[in-house]
Amino acid sequence: QVQLVESGGDLVQPGGSLRLSCATTAFTLDYYAIGWFRQAPGKEREGVSCISGSPATTYYGESVKGRFTISRNNAKKMVYLQMNDLKPEGTAVYYCTAQAACFTGSGTATVAAWGQGTQVTVSS
Repeated sequence: QVQLVESGGDLVQPGGSLRLSCATTAFTLDYYAIGWFRQAPGKEREGVSCISGSPATTYYGESVKGRFTISRNNAKKMVYLQMNDLKPEGTAVYYCTAQAACFTGSGTATVAAWGQGTQVTVSS
């Protein structure tokens, strides 16, 4: 069973940048697709990004496309989410997830494991 620990959440000004990290216990990380979700109080959970195992194909939610970049380092068992041009609506708890794949024929793949989340606050 893979375990995930997020870090890097912080208070940042609108337009600023932040990099989130997801450390995993996976013996071979490329077995997994890794996703990022976020959830703000009173809001539905939103899929932010996902990176597949092999090949490492990336996907982004429409609200973050062009501003966020997901990457992975399988040797370090780490996944990163670089967030640029942050907006106030980006304020949320961000979670990384382990999945069999980013997508299935019926939509987003079922999440197999969740991290505990890291708080990102975008405010002046």
